[in-house]
Amino acid sequence: MYRVLLVEDDAQIRRVIGDYFGRRDKIALDFAEDGNEGLSKFLNESYDLIVLDIMMPGLDGFELCKLIRRRSNVPLVFLTGKVREEDVLYGYEIGADDYIVKPFSIAVLYSKLLAILERSATTEVTEKKVLTSGQISLDPLRIEVKVGGEVVDLPPKEYQILKYMMEHPGTAITRKLLLAVAWGDDMYITERVIDNRVKNLRNKLRKEGSHIKTLIGVGYRFD
Repeated sequence: MYRVLLVEDDAQIRRVIGDYFGRRDKIALDFAEDGNEGLSKFLNESYDLIVLDIMMPGLDGFELCKLIRRRSNVPLVFLTGKVREEDVLYGYEIGADDYIVKPFSIAVLYSKLLAILERSATTEVTEKKVLTSGQISLDPLRIEVKVGGEVVDLPPKEYQILKYMMEHPGTAITRKLLLAVAWGDDMYITERVIDNRVKNLRNKLRKEGSHIKTLIGVGYRFD
């Protein structure tokens, strides 16, 4: 059974989601009533996925997301009423994997989270080949990237971008293709997000970031 943490300050939403999930047998749901409690549970427990509200007293969802991303690549989904494009883009830029907008269907929420969980689990089990280039090594089974033997923490989207690039060395890869690889058909994501993620990726890879070449007007190539 998968363990999921829901960080939500609305008691009614927690109750409704908890009642529905409690009648299913694949996801065990844990709750936090605000960002501070959510951070404490994240630091002291182990979860397969975290769902965050954004507007919460004290530590809000955006700040909590950034703190989580400093330590973990656990799948992270925002459950929120904030639907402005700039808020959605910002959420993706700081490491969110998906957005679910209020009001929402509880059944759709359950199915979407289960799909993310099962996809992540399948990736861990079936992909085994360690990819290497220069001082970079990417272990798909451990979902771990090292540079010169030192582990580099990457958010899931940056990990997916790097993995796809390393699987296709010397190939021109368009921004649209990277969008599809990391975000599927999400209508809110723009090519600016890809550029920001690639910039962050280069910085985290340090000198080895030079393997990622920019192709003006096209996208990128990993050499």
